[in-house]
Amino acid sequence: MLTMVRIALNLKSVDYEFIDQDLGNKSQLLLESNPVLKKIPVLIHDGKPVCESLVIVQYIDDVWTTNGPSFFPSDPYERATAHFWAAYLDDKMFPCIRAILLSLSNSEEAEKTLIPLEEANQMLVMLENGFIKCSKGQKFFGGDKIGYVDIVFGSFLSWIKLLEMWGNVSLIGQSNTPNLFEWAQEF
Repeated sequence: MLTMVRIALNLKSVDYEFIDQDLGNKSQLLLESNPVLKKIPVLIHDGKPVCESLVIVQYIDDVWTTNGPSFFPSDPYERATAHFWAAYLDDKMFPCIRAILLSLSNSEEAEKTLIPLEEANQMLVMLENGFIKCSKGQKFFGGDKIGYVDIVFGSFLSWIKLLEMWGNVSLIGQSNTPNLFEWAQEF
């Protein structure tokens, strides 16, 4: 997700040039930079392309080590846990939210919205429990500062808000996910 990369670059105070892409008519630069998947985002640093959002965020943290705090915990277990939750969000949550939005945009598909909506609610309950363990009572998944999982989940917030407004549902609320609700307010 493009938003995830932009959040990471901004948190590290990295100056960058954003090049908008027409995905219906992909530029030669995009096709040469990501010849395997042919999709965005791609970060080009020192003339070398880095592809895939999760990989790019880790790359940003690895390269700009003196720009702000690290996105990853230093403890190997906590680092592995952050990778797990980020992959969970990217592999499971985003496709589910996307499916709900697509079904809401097509009146013939509206009845199918209930299944991914229930899945999204179940995923958020699991994520709520993950947040409690990862945050250790602090305000972010990364503790007292925004970390890797915060960046990944934060990139979904606009989609979730759109879904809540458009679909008239509440995914992140004080009653069902109080810790994630507070997290979203802080993020």
